[in-house]
Amino acid sequence: MPGAGQQAWWIGVVLVAAVVGSMVWNRSADLPEAGPGDSPPAAGPAASWPQWRGPLGNGVAPGARPPLAWSETENVRWKTPLPGRGMSSPVVWGDHIFLTTAVAHGEEVDPPAGRRPGEHDNLVKVRRNQLMVVAVRRDDGRIAWQRTVRDVLPHESRHLTASFASASPVTDGERVFAFFGSHGLYCLDTAGEVLWEKDLGDMHTKHAHGEGSSPALSGDILVVNWDHEGDDFVVGLDKRTGDERWRRERDEPTSWSSPQVFVHDGQAQAVIAATNRTRAYDPATGEVLWECGGLSHNVVASPVYENGILIVGSSYETRAIMGIRLDGATGDLTGTGHVAWIKRRDTPYVPSLLLYQNRVYYFRHYQGILTCRHAATGEVVYERARLPGIGNVYASPVAADGRIYITGMDGLTVVIRAGDDPTVLAQNQLDDSFSASAAIVGDELILRGERSLYCLGEP
Repeated sequence: MPGAGQQAWWIGVVLVAAVVGSMVWNRSADLPEAGPGDSPPAAGPAASWPQWRGPLGNGVAPGARPPLAWSETENVRWKTPLPGRGMSSPVVWGDHIFLTTAVAHGEEVDPPAGRRPGEHDNLVKVRRNQLMVVAVRRDDGRIAWQRTVRDVLPHESRHLTASFASASPVTDGERVFAFFGSHGLYCLDTAGEVLWEKDLGDMHTKHAHGEGSSPALSGDILVVNWDHEGDDFVVGLDKRTGDERWRRERDEPTSWSSPQVFVHDGQAQAVIAATNRTRAYDPATGEVLWECGGLSHNVVASPVYENGILIVGSSYETRAIMGIRLDGATGDLTGTGHVAWIKRRDTPYVPSLLLYQNRVYYFRHYQGILTCRHAATGEVVYERARLPGIGNVYASPVAADGRIYITGMDGLTVVIRAGDDPTVLAQNQLDDSFSASAAIVGDELILRGERSLYCLGEP
């Protein structure tokens, strides 16, 4: 059974769905007008994946029934080529899928700032990029609209495996918030018109590897993390106007971890995992509710929460994954009884954690080697389970209908049974490379590859 916090969250989602579920979605001017049968489905919890890591922030799609098996010729409802390059994960509301991309153009030049070209597996040269927000129709995969919000020469390089569109958007069904880090935060309506934009400055990331923290939405407040090799802060913005409601300084090196908003005991908490401290902020005021140390440098994986336990993990020069009890949490929790458990091997790096049915699943670093633990105690269920055919993994695992979906960079998705035994149920190969995490909505699995967007579902 969900805890009081989850129940409160679900009530909020259902109320929002009731308001926006019947709205008419606008098309761009170059597409035909909507016909009588084009009304979108109601955008309730089972028909939405509104943010990075889904409706609960833990990679789970409650009530969804995605397909078990697919290939390039089986159970592909549609496949749409995408412009440019983007590692951001798609979000879904009603009849539309929203994502971001960067379309490179012009001649290659040296990066104006950042580390030496080519150092730490970075691009040797950079080009100008058109930064775009794209809306795709769920029914047939047509691009409904694509809006260039900025044309820019990036001031830094990026890792070879990254893109200049790595942060995932978030939507409330009326607005789409697209974050391009140093190159701006943009609020668009569902017809693709820019309502407001915000420039937060230039970020200088460790090794000039690029930017990738996604924004999070809590009621009327949009929470943005700005950890880099400079003056760090977290900021809460009014989602309607972009005005700052609050800003709090942070003492952190670069992290790529996205804020995640959870409700515990009636209190919303915007949690950011980072090197010096994992901190929970009141999204309404920016007040620090609690903090806890113990992670490594280069924190990427986002936190997850369920039934009073919050779990964070990282892997770089040191390794750590820990469960934190939130009942009564206040002040500095480091070394206190609120740290329910901590483990220091085979911990996650790039892919985020999956918390499903009171078990937490995670990879060793970014390899296809899976560990499962009981969320409340950290007791191992199984560890070092090698997933057949899966090498490197950047996409975070997702779950629905008693199954876990794990997509490797080479296009293979392994589906395993959730629970005590990682029984392989299917192995599904597509002809693309995947770093973005999947979205699950209803009976569909949405996968964003480097070249195409797939909608997978049984007939």
